[in-house]
Formats: sequence, structure tokens, C-alpha cells
Amino acid sequence: MTWEFDGNPAPYGAAGPKQIQFDPTKPSPARVYDYVLGGKDNFAADRAAADQVLQVFPEGRELAWANRRFMARAVRFCLGQIGHVGQIVDIGTGMPTSPNVAQVAREVNPEAVVVGVDNDPVVLAHGRALVDGEGVRIVPGDVREPERIISDLSGIVDWSRPVALVFVAVLHFVSDEDDPHRILAAFRKALTPGSLLVISHVTKDGVSKATVDRIDQVYGNAPVPLILRTTEQIKDLFTGSDLLDPGLVDVHQWRPDDRFERRIDLRILGGVSRIP
Repeated sequence: MTWEFDGNPAPYGAAGPKQIQFDPTKPSPARVYDYVLGGKDNFAADRAAADQVLQVFPEGRELAWANRRFMARAVRFCLGQIGHVGQIVDIGTGMPTSPNVAQVAREVNPEAVVVGVDNDPVVLAHGRALVDGEGVRIVPGDVREPERIISDLSGIVDWSRPVALVFVAVLHFVSDEDDPHRILAAFRKALTPGSLLVISHVTKDGVSKATVDRIDQVYGNAPVPLILRTTEQIKDLFTGSDLLDPGLVDVHQWRPDDRFERRIDLRILGGVSRIP
């Protein structure tokens, strides 16, 4: 099966993802991120796009790893909060670059149910080959269609039980027109009390104008632009849930371990909240 990916989520029909031609000459955020993290599941177009970012923002690789470590700490925290079994739904799961959500979750709790949702056909193919199996599923889905994702996962995820819903470095690729608040509201409606929401998102607050200009230079004409939002705008994404300590902070400051991570002049904020 081949699917089209032209920088935007593949179109969906009544029967599911449309089967059309995949174009490896167009970069995708998931594969660019994989390359920045040192992964091998990417194409020349992805590497060229990543190198362009790293040329104007050489700290990008360090920041990507800080975000990945936040993900691991947040997933461990969520499984400890939810209880014995646990369910993790990772929206925009990206390439299964190690460590990934499934690996972290299953190390903490081998009985955890982990579902990764993505619209990139390469992500789906590699994810299924590498991590899809008993207790771990990689399924197609468009973050902009939350109701469809909720419905499609109803046979895998028990929405009547607590779920940890993970949006790591994905909502800053959702435009204001596509309305991330609408997306999150739909998911909150499906989540039972006690469920947890994990978000990390790039902010423009506290970032120098030179760095913002550099990022705009790289992403201005990208197929999927990077949306820099303010701290308050990102905090608003948690509306309807209760932010847990330490609140919304730089990812390297969220329940840090012993690793020292310096402040970089481009910030990714992260937080975890509970559905009341």
C-alpha cells in the first residue's frame, strides 16, 4: 500500500486513508525530527531540510533531545499516576527513534496499552515494523480529525478508563485556522476523569528576535510551518484540565533528573495536566 504525503495530512475517505502515491522528495516533520535525533528512517529531502534548520540554528539537535527526554519523564510519570495497566495514546507519534513512547511505556509497565497515531506513511510503515505488536499499535490518523481518531481507536482504547494523551512537539504544526483548541476540546470530551494530557510546544516568549527571524527564515515556506505561540497561548491549550506541578515550564525543567541541560535560545515548553 502506498499513501500520498505532500507535507499535509493525507485525505481520508469513508473507508479510511486514501491510497495514493507517496512522494519521498518532500520532507515531513516526523522524518526531519528523526534525522535531528540521529535516526536512520529518513530521506534525502528530510536531511536537506534538517540541515537547513541546523545551519541557522545549530542548537536544534540539543533542543530536540531535551524534548525527547521530557517525553520519557512525562510518560513514566503518567504510568505511575494512572495505575496498574495504563493506556497511552501518542498523537503525532513520529518515527520510532529510540527512546520512543512505546519503549518507555513498556519498560515501565509491560502490560501498558500504547497506541501511536500518525499521518506520515513512512512513520506508519516503520512504526509497524519496529514496535507494532502485542500491546503496541501504530495506526493512521490526522490530528485535525480528533473525532475520527477517537472513533477509530474505540476497539483498541477503552475511553471509559484513564488514558494518557500525548502531544509531544506536534501542536506547533497545527495552524490557528485548524484550531488546536477545537482538537483538544474533542479529546477532553472523550477522556474520563483522571486521564492525563501531555503537551510540549515551541514558544516565542523569551526568545531573541534574531532566533525567531532565523526560524521564520527556515520554516516560512515549509509545507508544514512551525507556529511559535506565546506561553499564555500554550497554557490555554490545557483549558479544561488541571496543570500538575511544576506547571508549564521549559522541557528541561519539567521534573528533571540529574542530567544538566542548559538554556537554549529557542524554547520548548512542556506540561502535564489531569482531567478533573
